[in-house]
Amino acid sequence: MKKFILALMLSAILPATVASANDGNDSNDGWTLVWSDEFDYDGAPDSTVWNFEQGYIRNHEAQWYQKDNAVCRDGFLVIEGKKTDDPQKPYTSSSLTTMNKKEFKYGRFEVRAKIPVGGGAWPAIWVHGTGLQWPSCGEIDMMECYPIKGEPHLLANACWGTDKQLVAKWDAAKIPLSHFTEKDPDWKDKFHVWRMDWDEKEIKLYVDDELLNEVALSETVNGSFGRHINPFTKPLYIIVNLAMGGDAGGEIDDSMLPFVYEIDYVRVYQKK
Repeated sequence: MKKFILALMLSAILPATVASANDGNDSNDGWTLVWSDEFDYDGAPDSTVWNFEQGYIRNHEAQWYQKDNAVCRDGFLVIEGKKTDDPQKPYTSSSLTTMNKKEFKYGRFEVRAKIPVGGGAWPAIWVHGTGLQWPSCGEIDMMECYPIKGEPHLLANACWGTDKQLVAKWDAAKIPLSHFTEKDPDWKDKFHVWRMDWDEKEIKLYVDDELLNEVALSETVNGSFGRHINPFTKPLYIIVNLAMGGDAGGEIDDSMLPFVYEIDYVRVYQKK
C-alpha cells in the first residue's frame, strides 16, 4: 500500500502534461479505484481474494500448478517456475484466479509486473467469464508472452464462442518483443503496466499506455453453441499465471530456471 500512496502523491505534484497517454482518461478522470491487491504483506496470497489452480490444467503445459510457487514478499507477488526431482511433476509453477471472489463488469484493469521472457516461459494476465463452456464464456488476454517462429512476442487478445463446441473466434494482436526492445534494450528487465479499458462498447488493451488491440463488443456475440450471448457484457474474473512449455511456451531451457514473475499490483477502477 505504501507504493500506492506514493504513486498518488507523485500524481498530485506532477504536471498534467505528464499524464498517461490514454485517450484523455487517466485514473483521476472519472475513474474510482474499486478494488486492488498491492501485495504489501508477506506470506501466502490473500485467500479471501485468490484461488490456486492445482495440477495439469490446459494447453499441454509442462508445469504442475501448485500454491507453493507463489508468495508475497517485499511488496510483490512472486510466482516461480521451477524444475523438480519428481518425475511425475518435473516442473512446477502457480496460477491464481479471483473466480467467485472478485468478479467485475466493465472498468479499467491495471497490472504492473516484470515478466520472464524466453526459455519456455509463458506468463499471462487474463480475465475469464463463467456460466458457459470455453470459449463461449469469454476470455480476454491482457498479456501473454511466448515465442512465435522462434521470436518472443507480446499478445493482446480476446475470444468468444462460435457455432461449434470448443472453437473460438479470436481477435488477436501479436507484437514482436523487438518492437519494444529496439526502443529500450533493457525492456525485459523492467516493470511494465498492462491495462484493459472495458465498457459496453469496446475493449482496449495497452502496455505502458501504448494501445495494442481494440475489440468492438458489437463483434463479440457468441455463435449458436454459446446461445448468441455476448460474454463481454457479463462479469469476468482475473487470472495471473506462469505457464511453462506447452502448446505455445516453447522448449524449456533448464539453465534459465527458476523463472521469476513479479507482480507489483492488480487494480480495478470503475466509473460511477
